[in-house]
Amino acid sequence: MIKINEIRAKSDEELQKDIGSLTAERFNLRFSASTGQLTNTARIKQVNKTIARILTVLSERKAQGK
Repeated sequence: MIKINEIRAKSDEELQKDIGSLTAERFNLRFSASTGQLTNTARIKQVNKTIARILTVLSERKAQGK
């Protein structure tokens, strides 16, 4: 899981790339869970929280005008 300080240190472009990769990972995890092949179900929650953290930082930056 990525910590908030690491997220804030990245640029907007890097965060957009991270969102893309995490979204793809979330899709694959959900697909694996539906077929019964997923062993670590907690990973879905971790990915969702990380995506939410990144989106929060991006919206904070947008509100501040950065």
